[in-house]
Amino acid sequence: MSLIVQKYGGSSVADAESIKRVAKRIVETRKAGNEVVVAVSAMGDSTDELLDLAHQVTPIPAPRELDMLLTAGERISMALLAMAIKSMGHDARSFTGSQAGMITDARHGQARIVDVTPGRVRDALDEGAIAIVAGFQGFNRGTGDITTLGRGGSDTTAVALAAALDADVCEIYTDVDGIYTADPRVVPRAHKIDRISSEEMLELAANGAKVLYIRAVEYARRHGVTLHVRSSFNNNEGTIVYNESATEETIAAAVRTSTGTIPVQSSDPSNPTQKSETTVEEPLIAGVATDLSEAKITVVGVPDIPGKAAQIFNIVAKTGANIDMIVQNVSAASTGLTDISFTLPKSDGQTVLTTLTAEQSEVGFASLQYDDQIGKLALVGAGMRTNAGVSAKLFTALYEAGINIEMISTSEIRISVVTRADTVNDALRVVHTAFGLDGDEEAVVHAGTGR
Repeated sequence: MSLIVQKYGGSSVADAESIKRVAKRIVETRKAGNEVVVAVSAMGDSTDELLDLAHQVTPIPAPRELDMLLTAGERISMALLAMAIKSMGHDARSFTGSQAGMITDARHGQARIVDVTPGRVRDALDEGAIAIVAGFQGFNRGTGDITTLGRGGSDTTAVALAAALDADVCEIYTDVDGIYTADPRVVPRAHKIDRISSEEMLELAANGAKVLYIRAVEYARRHGVTLHVRSSFNNNEGTIVYNESATEETIAAAVRTSTGTIPVQSSDPSNPTQKSETTVEEPLIAGVATDLSEAKITVVGVPDIPGKAAQIFNIVAKTGANIDMIVQNVSAASTGLTDISFTLPKSDGQTVLTTLTAEQSEVGFASLQYDDQIGKLALVGAGMRTNAGVSAKLFTALYEAGINIEMISTSEIRISVVTRADTVNDALRVVHTAFGLDGDEEAVVHAGTGR
C-alpha cells in the first residue's frame, strides 16, 4: 500500500461543486489501494477577502488576531471536504494544523516549521480513514498560539506531512497541467515540463514562478520528497520535481503511484530528464520566470573605501528585508564615490528607506533613490553548466526587442536581469522564443489563477 499526500489549492476547492469533484478524486485514490492525506487551502479568494475585511476594521491588524482570522478559511475547506468524502461512503477526518502536529516558531504571519508530529494523522490512516489537514497553519508550543506559514503555506504543509509520514509522493494539485517553461497566461505557447530537478525548480520559484512556492521546494529537497505537480481538472501526468540524488526507478515509482500507470522510461537511467532515445541530454533551459514584486534602492555617493558596503547591508539586515540582486558601480576617480544598487521586496522598501535615511550621516552617502517600477526576468537551466553562449543569446534577444537591461545577476544555472516593469512580459515572450521553448499548442489554464 502506497501513501500519497495531496494538496489542493484555493482554485481547486473554490465552490461546492469543486469540492465534490476534489472529493471524488480523493476517493478514487483511496479505492486504488492507497493511504491518502490531503492538505487543503482556503476556498477561492477567501484568504484575500479575510485580509481585506481585517484592514477595513483596522489599518494595522494585530498579528496574533490576524492569524486567528486567516486560519478560518482552511478550517472551512477541510470540514466541507471531509463532509463530501463521507457522503460518498468513505471515512474522512479533518484536522487543524495544530491537531496534525505542525509545530512552528512563534512568528505570526511567516512562521517556520520546527517539528512535525502527525500522530493523530497516522492513527486515522491506520484505522482506514482519509486524513484532511488544514494547510497554511501551525501551532507554537511556547505561546500556545495558532500561527500561519505565509503565502504558499499549504504547499509547505503538504511537503512537511509527506516528509514526516515517509510518503511515496506528494501531489500538488493546481489549475494548470504542471510546471511550464513560462507563465502560460503570458506566453500561451509555453509547454509543460515533464521532469525538472529541485535545483532548477528552486531557481524558478525564487524568481517569480508561482506554481510552486520556494519554501515547499526547499523542504522537499532537504527531506528527499518527490513532488508531482498536476491539474485537479484532469488525470494527466503532470510535472515531477525530483531530487538530484533520485534514481530513475524512484521517479518512475512516484509517477506510477500517482497515476497508476507505468511512465515512459528514459534511455539512460542515470539521467532522469532524458525521456526517449531521441533526447540525448538534458535541456539547455528549463524555463523562464518573471517577478514584478521587487523594487530597487540605489545608495548614491557612497565613499569607495573598505567597509562601507558592509555597513550599508548590516543596516538593511536589521530590517529583516531579503536582498536579491546587488550591483556596485566603479567609483568616479575625481570624487572617490560610488553607487550601490540592490533589489528587495516592495513590501520592505519603505522600511529600508527609513532605516537607511536615519543612518545617512554615519554611512556618509549622498542620497537614496527608490524605484518600484522594475521587473525581473530569470533564465534557468542546469544545461548552462556545460553550454557556452547562453548569455549572448539572452542579451541579443533583449537588444533586438529594444528592451534595456538595468541589472544583471548570475548563478551556475541562472541568469537574471532587471528591466522596466512595463516591458518584462515582452521580454519573457522574446526570450522564450529565442531559446526554442515555444510549444506547438496553446497551454490550457483551467481556472485562471495558476494556484
